[in-house]
Amino acid sequence: MDYQELRHFADSWGLVFMVVTLAALVGWAFRPGSRAVHDDARMIPFRDEETHHER
Repeated sequence: MDYQELRHFADSWGLVFMVVTLAALVGWAFRPGSRAVHDDARMIPFRDEETHHER
């Protein structure tokens, strides 16, 4: 396999692989079952705060 064949393979199937990988990662992040995980992760900065603030 020379450089031109490798380049042709990367130009065609490499792009397809990257698009499929991106779609899979986005689909996995926004799947319906991940809502509880995302809700827990968004509250991480507030876990150590006191619940009663002085005013």
